[in-house]
Amino acid sequence: MIRKLVKILLVIVLLGLLAGSLYFLVQRNQQPPEQFETESVIRGTVINKAVATGSIVPRKEVVIKSRVSGVVEKLHVQAGEIVESGALLAKIKVVPDAVALNSARAQYEMAKISASNAELELNRRRKLYREKLISKDEYEKYRFDFDMKLEEQESSLSNLELIRDGGNGASGSVSNEIRSTVIGMVLDVPVKQGDTVTETNNFNEGTTIASIADMTDMIFTGTVDESEVGRIEEGMALKISIGAIEDKFFEGVLEFISPKGVKTDGAVLFEIRAAIVADSDSTIRAGYSANADIVLDRRDNVLTLDERALRFSDDGVFVLEQLGEQEFARQEVTTGLSDGIRIEIIEGVAEGATVRVP
Repeated sequence: MIRKLVKILLVIVLLGLLAGSLYFLVQRNQQPPEQFETESVIRGTVINKAVATGSIVPRKEVVIKSRVSGVVEKLHVQAGEIVESGALLAKIKVVPDAVALNSARAQYEMAKISASNAELELNRRRKLYREKLISKDEYEKYRFDFDMKLEEQESSLSNLELIRDGGNGASGSVSNEIRSTVIGMVLDVPVKQGDTVTETNNFNEGTTIASIADMTDMIFTGTVDESEVGRIEEGMALKISIGAIEDKFFEGVLEFISPKGVKTDGAVLFEIRAAIVADSDSTIRAGYSANADIVLDRRDNVLTLDERALRFSDDGVFVLEQLGEQEFARQEVTTGLSDGIRIEIIEGVAEGATVRVP
């Protein structure tokens, strides 16, 4: 009896092991459903554009320099003010050269003495002329000599004033008063009261007193890569986005393309400039960084697909169109314009079709 029970238990154990082995083999051979990503064919707009990076600057910006050397005595403007042409910007206290000042003062004193002597001599000759003791020609010679000495005195005085004060009181010209030459907004005043400034001359550009620009006429200036410069031309429309002004685009018109490129970090870049259409609702400041999209070509209301879904072979371009949950069919497609992310589908698949992404 016991031997019979042992046999039965052995049979049960063997059957259990056999069933477990079969279950393990079935589970092992069963493949999980394949996971994949799909994209749909939808209608949209495809825009091919070139991107330029740059900044916003005034079209006309004038830098006002000092015409004399010295110390800034007083500033009459600050950044942000609107000034008229001829407006006083600053006054410079001239610090004259000691040698030149002494020489000019000595020349003035000598000219003054000569003029005084010439006047005395003229008065004597006038008395003699009235008594008819000398001729008119001789009298006129002394009067001419006095006029020349008087002119020399005035000239030496003007030279002394220019060296000493930077101004010429006789002519009304004041060179130590720095005035604006244009109408516009003061963008920057890089000097402060008490700063030393140098004059503009043939060997020195001089100290900048202020920069003034017309802020009603702004332009975008930037660069484009050599691979794109051949596809753009003057007159093209731009969409300009300014980093400091979010969620807003400004219209622009391409005005200038540089005929010469500049090599920067291994890439050849060409400068472009574009006029910005005025917008009274936004304040555009000089120096804003900006990007400009130049529309090269566009397709509206066309079938589009993510470029990742395209597959390439020797026969052409195709996609795998989904027919069922795990079923796909190869479909040859004809493509058109691309913006680098989505591409135009001319034929091959219908709107709403789902294709597999590799």
